[in-house]
Amino acid sequence: MASLKAAVIGVGSMGRHHARVYTELAQTDLIAVADANVENAQNIAAKFGVPAYEDYRKLLEEMQPDVVTVAVPTGLHREVAELAMQAGAHVLVEKPIAATLAEGQALIALAASLERKLMVGHIVRFSPVIQALKQHLDSGELGRIFQIFCRRVGPFPARIRDVGVVVDLAPHDLDVMRFVSGDEVVRVFAETEQQIHTAHEDLVTAQLRFANGITGVLEINWLTPQKTRTVSVLGEHGMFLADDLTQDLFFFENAEAAGLDWGHLSLLKGVSEGRMIRYPIQRYEPLRAELAAFADAVLENRPAPVSGEDGLMALRLALALVKSGRTHEVIPVG
Repeated sequence: MASLKAAVIGVGSMGRHHARVYTELAQTDLIAVADANVENAQNIAAKFGVPAYEDYRKLLEEMQPDVVTVAVPTGLHREVAELAMQAGAHVLVEKPIAATLAEGQALIALAASLERKLMVGHIVRFSPVIQALKQHLDSGELGRIFQIFCRRVGPFPARIRDVGVVVDLAPHDLDVMRFVSGDEVVRVFAETEQQIHTAHEDLVTAQLRFANGITGVLEINWLTPQKTRTVSVLGEHGMFLADDLTQDLFFFENAEAAGLDWGHLSLLKGVSEGRMIRYPIQRYEPLRAELAAFADAVLENRPAPVSGEDGLMALRLALALVKSGRTHEVIPVG
């Protein structure tokens, strides 16, 4: 198998892990890293025996990578990703795709015109437990889905950020909701609060409506002492509960639906407690799966598994939540 020359621009808390994984994959060879913080760049470069750059433009010109991870602050996503694609690279840009919808649309248009792969780093899709949840739902084990509830809460992060909790974290769960349901959101409503962050919201509770009638609920904040990352999906046959921290997947059966086939669901009388099943999950590193999928899409000329359009929709929904939290209005999404 051919090996792709890989580079990472931005080797902070996330980018340094991209650099490591590129050295571990059979499909890629890490050839250079860049960071505006010279010490960061030099430390990571020394660890993996590759050149370090302060100026990413010089990296692109001298090293000519095949694939590039862009893991810089959100406000720089468009600039860096555009120059990387213009230099000949396929790009994985960490979420959110860009700071604004217009910038995200510009990246998608440029990737199409240059015939470059543009993937957005929605890593939660590649979590083993989320992949398993998707497989069980697609097999019809839950029957019709009624509701998806995502809870992503924890302590206030120490790292400096340029966005609030909605744009920083909600895209994870908005993308997961679209992924597991296979459907699109038509409207949203949110309540937000600003308790600690000096410039942006740090708590959101939101409701979403999907085109096929599924309701979605989001609870996200930086104010909870205990970290929680769960997705529950309620449907005709019971409820799946996926814990992204422990990588556990549970199914809580609706005993009233047990034994009913698709043709007889109209006989469903109600809901009562049935069996609880804990499914075994084959654990692996989500980032490794994500970057392997990106590399395979480039090598095999297949669509990126998380497209620019996917990333743009996650951003569109997050910004709609921010707007709803500010105006207290239901926001249509079309």
